[in-house]
Parts: sequence; structure tokens; C-alpha cells
Amino acid sequence: MTRHTLLAAASVLTITLGAATAWSQTPMPDPLDDRSVKRLERMEKVVRELRSIVFQGRDSGKPVVVMPAETDSQIQALTDRVADLEETLTRLNGANESLTYELQQARKALAASDAANRSLGDRLAALEGRATQIEAAVASQQAVASEEDSAQEAAGDPDGDFAKARKFMLDGDYDSAEAAFQAFVKRYGDTEKGPEARYWLGKTLSVRGANADAAGAFIGAIRGWPKTAWAPDATLELARSLVALKKPADACQTLDELARRYPKAPATVMTRAQAVRGQAKCAA
Repeated sequence: MTRHTLLAAASVLTITLGAATAWSQTPMPDPLDDRSVKRLERMEKVVRELRSIVFQGRDSGKPVVVMPAETDSQIQALTDRVADLEETLTRLNGANESLTYELQQARKALAASDAANRSLGDRLAALEGRATQIEAAVASQQAVASEEDSAQEAAGDPDGDFAKARKFMLDGDYDSAEAAFQAFVKRYGDTEKGPEARYWLGKTLSVRGANADAAGAFIGAIRGWPKTAWAPDATLELARSLVALKKPADACQTLDELARRYPKAPATVMTRAQAVRGQAKCAA
């Protein structure tokens, strides 16, 4: 910008300022509204900037860079945006720190969980080992007991087994008595106690109404018509089982054999035999 140009601009500026001053001092019929006041303030600001530019160029002789009048507002807007960004960054940093802390806590919890799982795994392995040892010990004991039982069964104790079965019978435990006499007959059926065991087995079968099995047991007991105290009652029980099986003719024939084979049978047996005769409708 040349000196001549600066002088011309200064002259214009002086005239403009004079006019603005005169205009501003001229009494107005009505007060200015807010919009007019703001426009006047902006004009005065522009004038001040122009004066500053003119005098700066005149004194320095260098080109003058004219900044827009709205620079302050733009700078303020940028400043506000920077402040907003800083606030957002601060908030994000806080959230990041919170997430970092939570991540650290989660890692600690995961490490503790892994340690607990390893501990439980070790304990489980130890328990499984103990269980295996116990199972092996139990299997060994069972094998020893089985061998002992086998040895005892091989030796046998017919008197003890018979006494045990009879005790079940006397105690009213007919299920256990039946099982015991069945086992006795199977093992010792050919011994001296075999027929009597069949007699008591027939008794237990009659109690639960197994008349066919009971009849078979009584037949086995009196085969050969033994001369024993229980033989007459076994014969009578056979007749009763035959009546229950609806074989009255066989029952009557059995009762005839009772009278013929055991004439000295107890009176109670003979009295019961008469009752069974009536049930079978035997001939007199």
C-alpha cells in the first residue's frame, strides 16, 4: 500500500468519522431500537479497525493484512469447541480408567476362579483315588467272605440250618421259613431230616395258599409212610390241600390211608380229619 493511498484512506476515514460523529450527535426524534444500536456499535468497531490499519500502514510502510471483523467471534467459537472437546476427552478418560479398573478386577476374579478350579480338580482326583482304593478293599473282603461262605457251605451244618428254619416258623416269619426249608430240602433232602423239612415246607406253603406246591411237599414228606410224630398231621394236611385243589376223591383216599396207617394218631388230628371228610363229602 503506497503512502498516497494511505493518505487518501486517512482522509476518507476522517471524513467518515466526522460524519459519523456529527450523525451520532444529531438529536433523534425517537430512541434507537436494539437492532439499530447493535448496528451502530458494529460500524464504530469497523471504523476503529480501519483507523488502526491506516496508521499501521503509514508508520511501517508495510502491507497490512486486514482481518475480518468476525474474527473474535470465530475465535470464541473455536475456543468453545476446544473446551467441549477437552471436557469430552476428560469424560472419556474417566470412563477408560473405570473400564481399566473393572478389567483388572475381572482378571483377578478369573485368576482366583482358575485357582479354585485347580484345587477342586486336585481334591476330586484325590477322592477318586481313595474311592478306587476302597472299592478294591471291599472287593477283596467280599472275595474272602465268599470263599469263607463256600467253605462253610461245603462243610455243611444240617442241624443248624434246620433249627434256624424251625425258629423262623415258630416266630411266624413264614416267608423266611419257606426260603430256609426250600434251601434245606435242596441241600439235605436225602438226609434223615429231609422228609420233616418237606413237611414244614408244606406248612409254610399252605399258609400263603400255594396248595399245589404244598401238596407236593406233603407227598414228599410221607413217602414211605414214616413212623414219626409229624407223619399223621402231614397226611391230614395233604388231604386238606387236595380238597382246596377240588380233588375230593383223592382227599378221601388220603384220609382212609391216614386211619389205616396211623390208627394211634393224636385225637386232635382225627377230629380235624372228620371235618375234612365232611368237606370232601367222603362216604361213611
